[in-house]
Order: sequence, then C-alpha cells, then structure tokens
Amino acid sequence: MATRDAVLEALKAVADPLSGGDIVSAGLVRALTVEGGTVRFVLEIDPARAKTYEPVRAAAEDAARSVAGVESVSAVMTAHSAPKPPPELKPRAVEPKGPQKLPGIARIIAIASGKGGVGKSTVAANLAVAMAADGLRVGLLDADVYGPSQPRMLGISGRPASPDGKTILPLRNHGVTLMSIGLLTREEEAVVWRGPMLMGALQQMLGQVQWGALDVLIVDLPPGTGDVQMTLTQKAHVDGAIVVSTPQDVALMDARKAIDMFAKMKTPILGLVENMSTHICSNCGHEEHVFGHGGVKAEAAKLGVPLLAEIPLHIDIRTASDGGAPIVVSKPGSPQAEAFRALARSLTASWAEGAPA
Repeated sequence: MATRDAVLEALKAVADPLSGGDIVSAGLVRALTVEGGTVRFVLEIDPARAKTYEPVRAAAEDAARSVAGVESVSAVMTAHSAPKPPPELKPRAVEPKGPQKLPGIARIIAIASGKGGVGKSTVAANLAVAMAADGLRVGLLDADVYGPSQPRMLGISGRPASPDGKTILPLRNHGVTLMSIGLLTREEEAVVWRGPMLMGALQQMLGQVQWGALDVLIVDLPPGTGDVQMTLTQKAHVDGAIVVSTPQDVALMDARKAIDMFAKMKTPILGLVENMSTHICSNCGHEEHVFGHGGVKAEAAKLGVPLLAEIPLHIDIRTASDGGAPIVVSKPGSPQAEAFRALARSLTASWAEGAPA
C-alpha cells in the first residue's frame, strides 16, 4: 500500500524552477492525501506563473505515479481555480437557540476526558477510521483548539479552501472527513484565544464546514469541562458522549467530573473506554497493568453504563498515530487494531438496536 511519506519522497525529485530546490522543500505541495491507490495533492502556485509550472505539475504527477501501490494521481494548481481562503475563525453574535440537529448529519458523538494525556484523541482517530472501514460516512471535528492533533494523526496537511469565502471545504484521508483548527495554523503556532473566540470558532466549524451527508460526526473535545464542551452541547444535538480514562485513580477522579458535566448538560453517556489498560512485554510476554486495572470497569458498573473497550498500552498505537496512519489502517488485524474495531462495532450495533445514539 502506498504511503504519504513515500509519495512525498518521490515528489522531492521534482525541481522547483523558481527556488532552485524541490517542490516539497519549497512548500508548494499542499493537501496531499493518499487513499488506497489514489493520490491527490495541490501545487500552490502564483496564478501569474501557471504556464511556467504546468510542466512541473505533469512531472509531479509522474513522480507520484511511480510510487509502488499508486494507481491514479490527481494534481491541480491553485492557479487554475484560485480558491478563496476559508473565513477567519473569530467570535460572532450567538443567537439564543437550544441544541440543533446539523443538516445532513445523522449522529454526533463526543469523545471526552477529564484530563489530558489519557489518549482521547488517539481513541477518536482510530474510532473514526474504524467506522469508515465498516462502510460508514464519517466526519471528525477536532475541537481541541489549543492542542489540535488530528491532522497529524490522520496524515492530513494543507489549508482548507472555500468556494465563496464563507463555506469551508474540509479535507479527507483514510475515509474520514476532517476539520481542525490545526489545518488553519502552523503546527508550532500557539492558539491564544479567550472563551468567546473558542465558542465562535467551534460554531463556525460546526455550521460553516461543508460536511456533506454523514452517518456520524465524531467530535474530539479538549480535556476538562470548559467552554468548548458547553458550547457543543448547548448548540448542537449531541447523541451521546464517550469518556476516555486510564485506570489510575487520579484520571478516574477527573473522568467523574466530565461525566457529571454531561449529566448537567443532559447529554447521554454512551459508555467508558479504559485506555492504556494493560501492557504485554514484547520480549517475554508478561502482562503488566502499569496504571492499575479495573478502575474504569468498576466506575462504568457504578454508573450503569457499558465499558465499551479496554485498549492496551502498545508502542504500535503510538507510532501509527505519529505517522499519520492510525493502527486500524496501518496494522489491520493486529490485536490493538481489533480493540478499536470492536469499539466501533459495539456502537453501530447499539444504533441498529434503537439505542439513543
């Protein structure tokens, strides 16, 4: 299977006539996606230089087509279409309406945690990809504005375009449609916003992004119980929330606060996920519960909600996410990938049985 890194490496062989370097180093390659054997990318070119760069575009397509596993390549230049930039995310007047269904989106699921570092975004990315692999139309909204990680985890780069300066066109990879503030800022750039700006940006990402028809929109929330969580549950009809925690007492203490917040916002808890549940030594096979064991299961039983999954602590999960291909697609069939596939199937099975979400 072709990989994004392999395509980028091939594109480095194509020279940029203006800078004298290659088109990747010159920053011309944008919105590169690799889905199966199909490669798509944009060459960000000054419209005045369109004729000069047409041979470069053709050479870039040939270079990408030479990568093993690539079956078709589509490269376009921004000079051809001159897309308008997406609207600036900024605060705006908020109408006092209750939670609304988003047009074309059948369900919204929030992925939450009481504290950071428990693997919430990893669970969200793998759940989204697992559902897409099962044939669902899936969107992923990265609402963790201060720490957006989904573009890296899904291997998506480039800036979303806009056909009219108002509607934002999201990007897509691994069968998942993604919108994230991380696509509108540099990876090392801090987002220094107060609450009103957060709320305005979230509402724009919900209402002005052209999500299309989706079976489910997964919202990766920031940790805690702040403005983003409140805005989401007050403005959009959220069908349910999944709370992610590690087994240790400190994480569970904060997870209970997240659960209590959703109760106050009248949002159903679909279940809990115990992440980093157990570790199997790759050398000797010894199983060790690094963060304790059973705490999340006991909490789920206490609340009367399902324990949806126990995700192991494994280096392959981490390296897959860092590499832009969640383990569900990078190592399908592995025990770690199957844990996420089982989580996805348990949720879709509950929908078929008529559960709230």
